Amino acid sequence: MKSDAVQEKEGRGFLPRRGRNALLAALPFACAIVLFALIADRGAGPSSAGAPRTPVTSAAACASLAEEEPMTCADTEAGGSGAPRAFSGPVYSASGYDITPLSREQVEKARARLTPEQDRIAFHAATEAPFCGLYTDASEPGIYASVVTGLPLFRSSAKFHSQSGWASFFEPIDPAHVVERVDSSHGMVRTEILEARAGAHLGHVFDDGPPPTGRRYCLNSAALVFYPKGAPLPPESRPVAVQTAYFAAGCFWGVEDSFARIPGVMDVVSGYMGGHAENPSYREVCAGGTGHAETVEVRFDPARISYARLLDAFFAMHDATSAGHGTDEAGQYRSAIFPADDEQAREAQAALARRSSDSSGKRPVRTRLERAMRFYPAEEYHQDYHARHRTRG
Repeated sequence: MKSDAVQEKEGRGFLPRRGRNALLAALPFACAIVLFALIADRGAGPSSAGAPRTPVTSAAACASLAEEEPMTCADTEAGGSGAPRAFSGPVYSASGYDITPLSREQVEKARARLTPEQDRIAFHAATEAPFCGLYTDASEPGIYASVVTGLPLFRSSAKFHSQSGWASFFEPIDPAHVVERVDSSHGMVRTEILEARAGAHLGHVFDDGPPPTGRRYCLNSAALVFYPKGAPLPPESRPVAVQTAYFAAGCFWGVEDSFARIPGVMDVVSGYMGGHAENPSYREVCAGGTGHAETVEVRFDPARISYARLLDAFFAMHDATSAGHGTDEAGQYRSAIFPADDEQAREAQAALARRSSDSSGKRPVRTRLERAMRFYPAEEYHQDYHARHRTRG
């Protein structure tokens, strides 16, 4: 395509015939260069700007539509209907990173720190020239993170020389960190890849990579930031500093379900704690004599929710003035808090004191404050019990 300057000069008759002929003669070579950048290696991929938007394939990718569409996504998880839904709380990857989609305001703040080239690639799905990227042939040990949000994406140990002209990897640090989406622009059907927090464009992925995955994640270097092995990572590139809490409040099915619904809670496991028997079974706990209470282990993100708020939720989800089923306050259904450290113990004691003061003249709070012991996860059929039965129903 002729530049605006050339078109203007031709229109005014300023370009000599010899110059016009030279320009026409050069066009085939220019087209060949463009064609190579677009499809020769099917690499990081040409711009998909203006292409029809397709439903994202992961909840964590909603922010990829932040500029043009509301932050909703197709629910394609097990049991999902495929209807758009909005995010209701934080999202975490299996490797322990907060991958919650950023708000529009957060995305704009992140974009303000980018160079024009980085923004062109990340938010306009442009492609850098082949063999020109900073990390195309890099081999130094370390990790590659999103230049927009700092989310770790690939390890150097998964990098290989594909001879494509773009940085190539055979697997991400965590599949949830790299979101895939169909890209049908430019008359081709490819799989675009985006980072999970801001939906920023990274490149494309192809099924012609080396073992063990057979995949080739082809990335624009400008979409990445590299941290050498051993270098300190910024907060946004670190996994969540997970904390753990233990509570007993009756049948663990409902307690697990209630805690799992709280934003900032990353995982809840039903199990047994507080007794003397090792590796107890559900039948043994129910029969009595083990000393264990039906307990839940709550793993939470302290940056999203505090232990004090978990204590409030604990008291709100059950009647702490009741001994549970039956009259044995030391039984499997007892109300108990098992602090995991001294700080939790102080907060739990303070919460119990407030509850006891508030219940003055009423039935006394019968929640026990017990030393945290070994936690024994319950049988698999107890885990996510309410969630699984809701899905089936």
